Amino acid sequence: MLISMPDGSRRVLSRSEARIEEIVKDLGINPEEVIVAKNGRIVPDDETAGGSDQLKIVRFVHGG
Repeated sequence: MLISMPDGSRRVLSRSEARIEEIVKDLGINPEEVIVAKNGRIVPDDETAGGSDQLKIVRFVHGG
């Protein structure tokens, strides 16, 4: 699985399918601070990913 990180770097993870939320947490990222696209489509945290999937993790900033 190829992962584009919020800082622009890329990582390759070899693991079986897992929920997006678990993958993000394993990478040390708070799932409440990011949006994840799987194979070009924004997906919810309970979606699974693995194998040849491509994830793009985008950190969003909000303020008041």
